[in-house]
Amino acid sequence: MVFTPDDYKFMKIAAELAEKNIDENGGPFGAVIVRDGEVIATGVNRVTADNDPTSHAEVNAIRSACRKENTFKLDKCIIYSSCEPCPMCLSAIYWAGISRIYYGNTQDDADTIDFSDKFIYSELDKPKVERAIPCIHMPNDFTIKAFNKWRNKSDKIEY
Repeated sequence: MVFTPDDYKFMKIAAELAEKNIDENGGPFGAVIVRDGEVIATGVNRVTADNDPTSHAEVNAIRSACRKENTFKLDKCIIYSSCEPCPMCLSAIYWAGISRIYYGNTQDDADTIDFSDKFIYSELDKPKVERAIPCIHMPNDFTIKAFNKWRNKSDKIEY
């Protein structure tokens, strides 16, 4: 793969955000969302600073970009992350419709500083009821009502 000078420029921004965030009581992660060569939004890891386990750099960048762009879809956007996205962030990136992910540090690099996602990946491979947090299907006839209502809603915004 050939990387452009812009790719390096945006990855460097993500890296600088991550490094600066450490001095501001955050985690060592930064992310930049770009469309057509312009920075749309940035984010850093604020999990411990905000007492929010979902406050990862990529998720914060997505939230910021969506607010700024007044949309829940970030089509034609690219995300530059200082580290390979965790399962939660990867899912958020897919849900947002981001077209490409560039990352600096790898999962293995994150493991070496005790930010390991291996446990989550291994849990996803297990049968749902055998996970450390068991996922138990509870059949009933009342939760489906909201889905039926959604299915029949004529003015819904699909996503």
